[in-house]
Amino acid sequence: MTLYLFFLCFTAFCFAYALALIDSLHFFQLNSYRFDTHCKWLRQNLGRFLPHNMLAVLLLIDTLISFNIRAKLAIALCLLIIAVFVERPKQAKKPLVYTARVKRMLVTATILTLAACGIPAAIYLPQQHETVALFALAALYAVSPCVVLLCNLVNKPVELSINRYYTNDAKRILRACPNLKIIGITGSYGKTSVKYFLNTLLRARYNVLMTPESFNTPMGVVKTVRGSLKATHEFFICEMGAKWVGDIRELCRIVHPQHGVITSIGPQHLETFKSLDNVKKTKFELADALPEGGMLFLNGDDENIRAHGCDRPHFTYSVGGDADYVASDLSASARGTTFTVTAPDGESETFSTRLLGRHNVLNITGAIAVSHQFGIPLHALKGQVRKLEGVSHRLELSEKNGATIIDDAYNANPSGTKAALEVLSLFDGCKVLVTPGMVELGEKQDELNKQFGADAAAVCDYVVLVGRRQAEPIEAGLLEAGFSPKKIFIADTIQQALTHVYAMSTEKQKVILLENDLPDNY
Repeated sequence: MTLYLFFLCFTAFCFAYALALIDSLHFFQLNSYRFDTHCKWLRQNLGRFLPHNMLAVLLLIDTLISFNIRAKLAIALCLLIIAVFVERPKQAKKPLVYTARVKRMLVTATILTLAACGIPAAIYLPQQHETVALFALAALYAVSPCVVLLCNLVNKPVELSINRYYTNDAKRILRACPNLKIIGITGSYGKTSVKYFLNTLLRARYNVLMTPESFNTPMGVVKTVRGSLKATHEFFICEMGAKWVGDIRELCRIVHPQHGVITSIGPQHLETFKSLDNVKKTKFELADALPEGGMLFLNGDDENIRAHGCDRPHFTYSVGGDADYVASDLSASARGTTFTVTAPDGESETFSTRLLGRHNVLNITGAIAVSHQFGIPLHALKGQVRKLEGVSHRLELSEKNGATIIDDAYNANPSGTKAALEVLSLFDGCKVLVTPGMVELGEKQDELNKQFGADAAAVCDYVVLVGRRQAEPIEAGLLEAGFSPKKIFIADTIQQALTHVYAMSTEKQKVILLENDLPDNY
């Protein structure tokens, strides 16, 4: 009977431990596989592991209290069955992706766990010391959230070697395409939109490859080059993302861009950059990497770009400002935007797009500037501009449950929230903002979220905030701006927020702005 109970305990432990390990691996992936970032996240989210920690403590206490062994095993079995329930997979906005790296970590975790489980087995089998063996299992369950960090440490030499091989192979492929024109695009925001717009415009004349979706990390770029670049491609548009000083320099050493676009500089990822000066320095690493004769395009409306200055020759683009390429005479409605672009040589053309917002006009003007400098006349770009579509989850329009949805759920930032509220103001109807606010803004996070609330108060009829922890500064900004507390609702999840909005009874048709949708690690 004792052996049977121990076997059941061991089986339940394996299920609970495996589920806890996969959950931890999921969050390690969301934290970009960074040891320091994940450790900080663990410290900030201790409450999330409270049920796990309580069960682990109860298991350890159970092994130390002097029950008879059968009672001890029976209690442990009940606790481990509860643990399986507690650790069961939860619905995730972005589920764990079983990449090759994740699979390697799972193999390492399995080997380490089998080695660790060998200790209680070796203790139990020769001498029937169930108590000691059970204590070892309880200890393993207790530390399961940290096993991922150990696996990462063990695998680090292998991962570095694999990354080095893939990176060198991508460099070899790029060297084999000497006529390929490579355009790097970076910025705190706007870079993905400019990338998609430029891809569409250049296709009017050239064969173009771009990094897909948000593939803007070294491995994302390497994967694109190794998997998609062909000898027939004439242009490679490479989006370059950064969270740390030196990230753009690292990408430039891989792809060696000949031309570059800097779309914006703002207080994005201040948690890792620490200061706006570091953001400026990092974004201009692209300009520093360009060869002599390479063309650089700068957003002339961005005050931080203007403040930084640039010694090398460059082109600027603007909406209504003093720049080489200027968009003017904007006419906007809920159906789209019409505007005129004037080039440095005096050529001028009127464009129409289904996209909304001044920021979209600015990004399109940047793409027009690059295309024009590569020999495409403005009049030849008119049809391509009409074809432009919004990037997924960036002010994407749809209809649902009788309401108009403006989906701007992709990683909000201070500039983006203002642009989104500007677009919302164009619509007639009952304007509802649904948002968890902005993150990764370091010490300025509360201040900027409070300003977001104040800005929203001037546009919105109702505001639904997602997440108690995130809601406080936005709510403070709303109330200070005179917004009625009766028109503010705080939900725990985005699903609860949307259920509340759809159930609201309003005289006018609802226009719902979904501004940001934080991943599960927030």
